[in-house]
Amino acid sequence: MSSIFTSLFKKVVCTAALACCSLPLLANESANKISSSNHHIQPLPQTHAPIGVMGDHMHQADEFMFSYRYMDMKMSDNLQGKNDISSDQIATTIPNIFAKMPMMPPTVRVVPQTMSTKMHMLGFMYAPTNNLTLMLMVNYFERAMRLSTYKGMMGNTVLGDFTTQSTGLGDTKLGLLYRIYDNDTHHFHLNVNWQIPTGKIDKTADVLTPMNTRINMRMPYAMQLSSGSNIIELGATYNVYADRHSWGAQILYSAALDTNDEHYKVDDKLQLSAWYAHQITNFLSSSLRLTYLNNDGIEGADNKIMAPVTTANPKNYGGDYINAAIGINTLFAHKHRVAFEYSIPLKQHVTGVQMKMDNMFTVGYQFAF
Repeated sequence: MSSIFTSLFKKVVCTAALACCSLPLLANESANKISSSNHHIQPLPQTHAPIGVMGDHMHQADEFMFSYRYMDMKMSDNLQGKNDISSDQIATTIPNIFAKMPMMPPTVRVVPQTMSTKMHMLGFMYAPTNNLTLMLMVNYFERAMRLSTYKGMMGNTVLGDFTTQSTGLGDTKLGLLYRIYDNDTHHFHLNVNWQIPTGKIDKTADVLTPMNTRINMRMPYAMQLSSGSNIIELGATYNVYADRHSWGAQILYSAALDTNDEHYKVDDKLQLSAWYAHQITNFLSSSLRLTYLNNDGIEGADNKIMAPVTTANPKNYGGDYINAAIGINTLFAHKHRVAFEYSIPLKQHVTGVQMKMDNMFTVGYQFAF
């Protein structure tokens, strides 16, 4: 019980701290107004949040929007908590939780080296009224991980490298945005999303074992395409518009509603974002964004995921992260938006032993009609 209260207190403190940091921005009001949902005027590039922020804006009644986003995240090397840990250290000192199984080594003998995650996201938005916008997002993933296998039951001799891959449809998200307050300068709405498990959680791959054999086995959680659970996500978004500037903040909290068919679920996740955008020309703006993420990891386990690798241990998921991003928004013919964002980590404090993020690149296109 004490751990529950500790986790809750931690989230409240982090939320309050970021909210306090955002107050000076959110409280600053300008007389130079540029946007209003109640008065249709010419849009400007900075009236949308950076492309990496989902559900940041609403639409007028009977307006549609189509969007496409491509995200590419790179990871390499490993962390234990917030400190670097070498592959040799992992292979010789990190316990293998499956060591009691026949022919299993006492320590982890397969170590992730690099990982790439590419995601294609199609989005659709429709506003039946000025106060309500409906949203649909469909994802397609391409994951690839390169790993090193160490020879035998102990020692630091590398037997060889191999790569696993998984591609396919991810989870689908249905959402709605509900307007709470709106004038020419300030906009505040609620975010309500339902994530439906439409991706697979039973993907397999051929792996190189410490005994120098190749076997086909179910890939660890990081390589699966779905959570396998229904997830509810609740949050709020606040935007402020000035003459050549805009800024905003968003908080999202998600929780799994059920345990999936393989007897595990992803735990709660809290994400806070704050951004600032500056208009450079009538069709170009730049942005800066900070994001805080607290992820509780995985509860339960898939009994078919058993291998002497860090990613097969459910306790090696979750952590605290702070990322910084720079972005560019462009606007053409008042309806076509092309945007870019590049993100790097400022803080990574992982649970257990995990790979660390190097960077993430996002590019997107939006068309309103």
